[in-house]
Amino acid sequence: MSDTVLDIRDLRVRFSQDGQVNEAVKGVSFTVGRGETVALVGESGSGKSVTALSTVSLLSGAANVSGSVRYLGQEMVGADDERLRKVRGNDISFIFQEPMTSLNPLHTLEKQITESLTVHQGLTGARARTRVVELLEKVGIRDAESRLGAYPHQLSGGQRQRVMIAMALANNPKLLIADEPTTALDVTIQAQILELLAELKREEGMSLLFITHDLGIVRRIADRVCVMQGGEIVEQGKTAAIFDNPQHPYTRKLLGAEPTGRPDPVPAGAEEIIRTDALRVWFPIQRGFLRRTVGHVKAVNAATISVRAGETLGVVGESGSGKTTLALAIMRLISSEGPITYLGQDIQGLKTRALRPLRRHMQIVFQDPYGSLSPRMTIEQIIAEGLGVHGTAPGRNKREMVAEIMAEVGLDPETMGRYPHEFSGGQRQRIAIARAMILRPRLLVLDEPTSALDMTVQVQIVELLRQLQAKHGLAYLFISHDLRVVRALSHKVVVMRQGDVVESGAGEALFQAPQHDYTRALLAAAFNLKAEAAGLEEA
Repeated sequence: MSDTVLDIRDLRVRFSQDGQVNEAVKGVSFTVGRGETVALVGESGSGKSVTALSTVSLLSGAANVSGSVRYLGQEMVGADDERLRKVRGNDISFIFQEPMTSLNPLHTLEKQITESLTVHQGLTGARARTRVVELLEKVGIRDAESRLGAYPHQLSGGQRQRVMIAMALANNPKLLIADEPTTALDVTIQAQILELLAELKREEGMSLLFITHDLGIVRRIADRVCVMQGGEIVEQGKTAAIFDNPQHPYTRKLLGAEPTGRPDPVPAGAEEIIRTDALRVWFPIQRGFLRRTVGHVKAVNAATISVRAGETLGVVGESGSGKTTLALAIMRLISSEGPITYLGQDIQGLKTRALRPLRRHMQIVFQDPYGSLSPRMTIEQIIAEGLGVHGTAPGRNKREMVAEIMAEVGLDPETMGRYPHEFSGGQRQRIAIARAMILRPRLLVLDEPTSALDMTVQVQIVELLRQLQAKHGLAYLFISHDLRVVRALSHKVVVMRQGDVVESGAGEALFQAPQHDYTRALLAAAFNLKAEAAGLEEA
């Protein structure tokens, strides 16, 4: 029996649209051996996912696929539907990046996993239910039997990804293709998912094709690496050889794409921009016909923070820890209790009319540069919108102001007439930053502004934020689960868990000598340290 599970030779994928032909994959060749993990790495648009989807003809009808894709010696390119149905989800399974778009929100976990068992193995009823429970337990879902009736929205991000893995493993595949399966997850959950995949690979003896732009993950799990750029594999080889002695300039660029350095010191005598004292955000739990309050969800519990001009406060913790809720409360976008002091004035009790003039000085940049920009507005309209709302451009040409801020954030002012879909992810995040900066704020809340971006683009955005802070004396509230970025940007760090601030202090001191077990667990997961003693398990 051959040791090669997947053999791809001179794969080419072309998309035809409106008379134009775009070649997304250009003569790609590589193999995946039995029990081997091969990583496809590269930036967005490099052709990684298109290559993976081509293995079992999952691309749209607009794709023209040529070359050879052999699974256990059998040709997949041009195979008939019956053959492909037998392989898809059975011999070759997929785990996709975003489980919320891959799982059906209207079906329970049991129904979704059972569907695959019924189609490929004919299992139904009690036999299928027993197998579903077994799969959920295997991927680390606690009290699996009690979760069978749950819907995707009732699970955490890590739990949803575990369910996706259970579905992928349902029919004991020989090849598992994981497309950015940990990008949107917290560092501790990410570490758990990677360990789970490695354990399952050892137990089941399956092969793994792992698609990612995170080279830290690649170094941890891959046997071999294929580096893709512009639809081509520019370098491939054993993981240790690629990392220790990269040959191609693009590979060296990717390996060097990690936020480095430390923030500039805060100017002496910098004024305090924002402060909270024991800030509390409790959401009432109401039950019964009369909707009586029977308890509270303690989203933020007694949070005390302070940020000065030119200073960055990093807020870290897993999903659900209260990071974003804290930021929204500070911005007075949700109700809270406790003083919120902006430039010496308590703004907690201010009414909407009194608060409105202050809003231009407190701006926010969101995580998703794709979802936070209106697709129906030009870039000029998006960036200038705040000027109209706050009436801050009397006597000045708005177009000139837009051009000025676009140039400042590294965008070509000549492109202001274009729409968001015409820009890359990094450019869209620059647009979002420009929209906030045109109002010349004193406080900028940055809610996971780099998590959806490639590593090379992350470095560019971090450098831009440093430049803007130095030039304008901005106070940053920087929310992230990427501790490498937090370390590069933050003067102080607050660690949150389940609504509580469990540790806070100077950034580098906290990274060098964390005091709380939870902080040590986060750092262990983020920097690939030994975390056996962390005691962190997903609820």
